[in-house]
Amino acid sequence: MYTDSHCHLNFPELAKQLPEIRLAMSAAHVTRALCICTTIEDFAPVHHLATSYDNFWATVGVHPDNEGVYEPTFEDLVERAALPRVVAIGETGLDYYQMQERKGGRSLGDMEWQRNRFRTHIRAAQATKLPLVIHTRAASDDTLAILKEEGETGELQSAGGVFHCFTESQAVARAALDLGFYISLSGILTFKTAQDLREVAKFVPDDRLLIETDSPYLAPVPHRGKLNTPAYVPFVAKLLAELRGGTAESIGALTSTNFDTLFNRVTERVSLGN
Repeated sequence: MYTDSHCHLNFPELAKQLPEIRLAMSAAHVTRALCICTTIEDFAPVHHLATSYDNFWATVGVHPDNEGVYEPTFEDLVERAALPRVVAIGETGLDYYQMQERKGGRSLGDMEWQRNRFRTHIRAAQATKLPLVIHTRAASDDTLAILKEEGETGELQSAGGVFHCFTESQAVARAALDLGFYISLSGILTFKTAQDLREVAKFVPDDRLLIETDSPYLAPVPHRGKLNTPAYVPFVAKLLAELRGGTAESIGALTSTNFDTLFNRVTERVSLGN
């Protein structure tokens, strides 16, 4: 019924209790999850999850906040994207907040390596015809500009994708939607401080909406501060139902359909019996 479109089940705090997490998912009617890759070094365990369980899928990419890791080439991404049960490129994008806060207040010019990495991911997505999983923080203007420069305009040649764990303004949401992207909302939506985000949540069209946990982070109310897991994604659906009308179950069904549409290799793999 529910699909978690973004989680990190290979992270140590979740990987060590995967059987319990899967049982909790089943009890919460969370039937599927997309396991997100954040470094090339971690691709193998992420891909192993997807090939070991018929309701998990994988991405390939390097998170913009990861420095001092193997820098992926276009060929690295394309090669791994061709493997079974890999359905997207990412997560990728720009994160100026983390770099500026943690690395001594770097200038925007110092972030050129992030922008170059992002461009490599976009080009790999276009070549493989897989959607992008976009992370952007304190960098929305550059994120949107680079997508446009690389031909992500919503036209046929575009890869498209999703702005995951969305926390930006309604104007940014509108710009992303105009480029053909989906918007995914996480447990942040349930936080008391997220009133502006709740307005965005009411604005996103039905056919461009996804839900996620970004677990192990950002557990929704009433579990805020605890370890997050895909079993908690129905709490995001519940609040969306309150904002948009309907039920948590109807939001779960809607966002699961959207998941299939965006990550269409999921349904291709199912139809092939893989």
